[in-house]
Amino acid sequence: IWWLDPELTYGNAKPFVFTQGHSVCNRSFFPCFDTPAVKCTYSATVKAPAGIQVLMSATQSTYLEEEGVYQFYMEYPVPAYLVALVAGDLIHADIGPRSRVWAEPCLLPTAISKLSGIVERWLTAAESLYGPYIWGRYDIVFLPPSFPIVAMENPCLTFIISSILESDEFLIIDVIHEVAHSWFGNAVTNATWEEMWLSEGLATYAQRRITTETYGAAFTCLETAFRLDALHRQMKLLGEDNPVSKLQVKLEPGVNPSNLMNLFTYEKGYCFVYYLSQLCGDPRHFDSFLRAYIEKYKFTSVVAQDLLDSFLNFFPELKEQCVESKAGLEFERWLNATGPPLAEPDLSQGSSLTRPVETLFKLWTTEPLDSVAAASSADLTKWRTFQTVLFLDRLLDGSPLPHEVIKKLSECYSSQLDSMNAEIRIRWLQIVVRNDYYPDLYKVRRFLENQMSRMYTIPLYEDLCTGTLKSFALEIFYQTQNQLHPNLRKTIQQILSQGLNPLPAIDTTAVATDTPAMVLEDKVSEATNGAISLRDVNVSA
Repeated sequence: IWWLDPELTYGNAKPFVFTQGHSVCNRSFFPCFDTPAVKCTYSATVKAPAGIQVLMSATQSTYLEEEGVYQFYMEYPVPAYLVALVAGDLIHADIGPRSRVWAEPCLLPTAISKLSGIVERWLTAAESLYGPYIWGRYDIVFLPPSFPIVAMENPCLTFIISSILESDEFLIIDVIHEVAHSWFGNAVTNATWEEMWLSEGLATYAQRRITTETYGAAFTCLETAFRLDALHRQMKLLGEDNPVSKLQVKLEPGVNPSNLMNLFTYEKGYCFVYYLSQLCGDPRHFDSFLRAYIEKYKFTSVVAQDLLDSFLNFFPELKEQCVESKAGLEFERWLNATGPPLAEPDLSQGSSLTRPVETLFKLWTTEPLDSVAAASSADLTKWRTFQTVLFLDRLLDGSPLPHEVIKKLSECYSSQLDSMNAEIRIRWLQIVVRNDYYPDLYKVRRFLENQMSRMYTIPLYEDLCTGTLKSFALEIFYQTQNQLHPNLRKTIQQILSQGLNPLPAIDTTAVATDTPAMVLEDKVSEATNGAISLRDVNVSA
């Protein structure tokens, strides 16, 4: 349960509270069987002060204004982690026949402009693929930057961090991913956290089918290339024999399942599902199977064998061919082998968008540098966001770069990137830090002075503390600490204290003394768990 003083909200007007149950945190919210194997309906009564709007992940709600009491009821069985509550200075606007957005008053116009009309388009596309949307309403609430992840698929009420509003393409992908969870994860759930890919891999596959239907194959292939790049980056950091790269991960006693949340869950899981779809010959045949799978198992929890048995029974000709035992691509090997996916999708339909990225990257990294040719070969202001972040990620992977290269890159792109969204800017600033490029350091300071989100602060602090700029990081932190949530403040303190004597006690008078000092695990690994930058594992729920 995350309690926020008004200063930690956008409007600075009223306190705010939200819960984040995934994966085993709701046991601190209410007594429950905190496992995805158990599902039940729920009801709740919530009393709140006047002027505080309360919302929950429920299909029905009423409000008794004279008593200040909200009543909620979820009529369909859900696992404990999908029970969610948010309360604060929230107002709403309808954006479709079964959807509305909730946000703080200062953010609502932006949320409306970004999402009005298109959420219904995504829901309709998903229904055409996987059958009726069973939850009634699909509403979205935008949360303050303290929200510890990007998005969470709470049924009827998706939670999304407000920071993502400025990055249109990331917003599209994140919301569509949560829409996909309405079928894969919420209706049919992995029975054990050891097989999280059953929710995340299938939701990622469904998300990409929806984006292909609504935005075309080229855009989907570009986003997939960006994510698979990140998967291979994570693999390089973890090592190919790391057990967390299995789809069926062994969950040892006492280990928080959230610590197993990584890109393998999403992207290796996606690659396996994509491989199954290719065995059918036509993705529409696989869509038909998934519709039948949802109908058979909705409101229950499943294991991988349920999915695979259903698949082979739905396609008896594949069962006769023993596709589950095909040499090198055995289903058992997909599930239990460490390392990269056994097969990856053909992304050639995205080449019109990915080829310019590859060309530009080669021009900037081929010696001797021809900066004139490199600068004139592409106009980043006309690129899609995923093209630009793919280019910057590859420059990050190659850092530190020769000084001449980073200097010319700054001259060509730094002022252009200043006006782009935060997903782009943070990557350029990480390049600045990893290359100790002092002329642009003031931009790092300015960025951190204006960011309160975990996803946009921790990667920079990690990079600053890995190199020679730790004192610079300390200076910024002491100036900005009071605008950070206590949980985020603690994480950054841990990053800053690595290799140093313990940091002096930090003034926390900005935090109310009766605020619970609970520090919850995130759905991504803590920065202190190893050398993996959160930039490499920052994922939607």
